Amino acid sequence: MKPSPNITTQYPDVLNERHRRIMQLLHQQNTLSVSQLARLLKVSEVTVRKDLTELERQQLLYRVHGSAILANPYIKERHVDDKEKLHAEEKRAIGACAARLVEPRDTILIASGTTTLALARAIRGVEDLTAITTSLGVATALVEHDGCTVIQLGGQLRNSSFSVVGPFAEHMLRQFSCSKLFFGVDGFDLQYGVTTTNLLGGHLAQKMIEAVQKVIALVDSSKFGRRGFCKMCDVDQIDMVITDDKISPAVAEQLRAKGIDVRIVSVKNDV
Repeated sequence: MKPSPNITTQYPDVLNERHRRIMQLLHQQNTLSVSQLARLLKVSEVTVRKDLTELERQQLLYRVHGSAILANPYIKERHVDDKEKLHAEEKRAIGACAARLVEPRDTILIASGTTTLALARAIRGVEDLTAITTSLGVATALVEHDGCTVIQLGGQLRNSSFSVVGPFAEHMLRQFSCSKLFFGVDGFDLQYGVTTTNLLGGHLAQKMIEAVQKVIALVDSSKFGRRGFCKMCDVDQIDMVITDDKISPAVAEQLRAKGIDVRIVSVKNDV
């Protein structure tokens, strides 16, 4: 388990000791309810609510449904070029780990996204591989490799992600049965489910899940506790999660308790 962050130096001096303790607990647990905080801090729920109001005013946490989390859970859509710069080392490590799961004679489905693009770039020397994808970037990365047959799904092209969505892509998917689906997410909430920022993309993801035997989510740790606009699936529809070592141990434990195979990759950042 990773050590707790140094809350005393990480946050402003204006925070009192109880505020620092709240922030420390949130770094360990990702999300905590008012009642949980009251019990841990041995104060009233009224006191906790006042503390959370002040911490939210300072933009140090976000309150939702009687709980506190470290950041606003709702995600805005970004262009793929911008998303690729975020958590780049984590995505490369996750993609490399996922690539080791691809086997000779596999027929895999790869959704769009910057983490799945990292996967495509990491796939090497897999014989008789067939890859079906919604992403132009993924298709371009894979088509360079001998021994890989690439099938590009058709449909409406989204200029923010360079990927296809819509009924034509969904119709094509009904013709295939694949061994594995690799997909990225915009948000991963343990209670609500897995989400994306685009309605059509979310619906297409649901159809992808129906077309495969094993569902593998590639999720950098910043996505946990966040939500996009459209739900892709429930957490219990996922077989495996590949993430980085910044994931909260509590979140990893909850995923495993749901029967999900959790693979955590080490990331070396030069900072």
